[in-house]
Amino acid sequence: MSIQVEAPGLLSTLQDLGRFGYQHLGVGSCGAMDPVSHRLANLLVGNPQGAATLEMTLAGPTLQFKTDALIALGGADLNPDIEGEPVRLWRPTLVRGGALLSFGGPAQGCRCYLAVAGGFRVPEVMRSASTQLAAGFGGFQGRPLKRGDLLETGPCPRQIYPALQQRFARGLQPAVALDWFPPWYQELDFLRPARLRVIPGPQWPLLTEASRRGFLEENFQVGPNSDRMGLRLRGPRLALEQPLEMISSGVATGTVQLPPDGSPILLMADRQTTGGYPRLGELASVDLARAAQLRSTETVRFATISLEAAQSLFLRREARFHALERILAWRQTC
Repeated sequence: MSIQVEAPGLLSTLQDLGRFGYQHLGVGSCGAMDPVSHRLANLLVGNPQGAATLEMTLAGPTLQFKTDALIALGGADLNPDIEGEPVRLWRPTLVRGGALLSFGGPAQGCRCYLAVAGGFRVPEVMRSASTQLAAGFGGFQGRPLKRGDLLETGPCPRQIYPALQQRFARGLQPAVALDWFPPWYQELDFLRPARLRVIPGPQWPLLTEASRRGFLEENFQVGPNSDRMGLRLRGPRLALEQPLEMISSGVATGTVQLPPDGSPILLMADRQTTGGYPRLGELASVDLARAAQLRSTETVRFATISLEAAQSLFLRREARFHALERILAWRQTC
């Protein structure tokens, strides 16, 4: 089972849920920027939630499937099509061998995730298949995809979605999608302005009162130099009451740092492991997916949230994932 890369797209990398346990050695976690879309796409094709998916940014690749495959797409709508037929997101879809999966411009969001039943077969490095772009390891040869790359995948299980498989066997179209889909797209409502919740950090009280108000009451815009390392935000210039010299300390995905220029940075999946800038707060983990889907020039607002409330939202989301996993395990026998 394999997939040929005919065109690589803007930035297409293999990612799983991250590389953990090595930050003390200076190795960051990496992983899918939008873990919700990543996990959902995997569940839809019967993969473990942590299996590697192909993360595609803004302009997706063109991929030729050498054999029949069961896929699912989640996250941003990059206008996917198979042999000219539009592909719907959040649905398990069967693709015929020889067919081309292509993407147009982004209609909504920034990052789309492709899961393939059987998973992408790449070696794990430090217990993860995620691509570490800065160091050049993990994923597919430690780099974004290039034209001519051949991605190996596991076999497409024939026992999954038997009714869908029967329709596919009878049809002539290049792809067949299941009509049912989980309503999780509401978690990433791209039409609703992004409002991200932040747990105040150790240097939050050191901001001037005007800066605290500005952070919570004014709009920020995602800067064009944002990437997988972090979102650089343009908006009101924030300042501390007094200059502060800090010793570098550990940072996490979702840390909001304040550099000397007063424009905050929201650290993302490819962040460094330590930082010496003031830490204004930590993004609630349930909002990481929405942050990952922000494009350059998009507007975002911030609100504070308590640690207890953020933990409650996380546990509620995980309970929904467990429930969906059980539902899909049943539907995949139908």
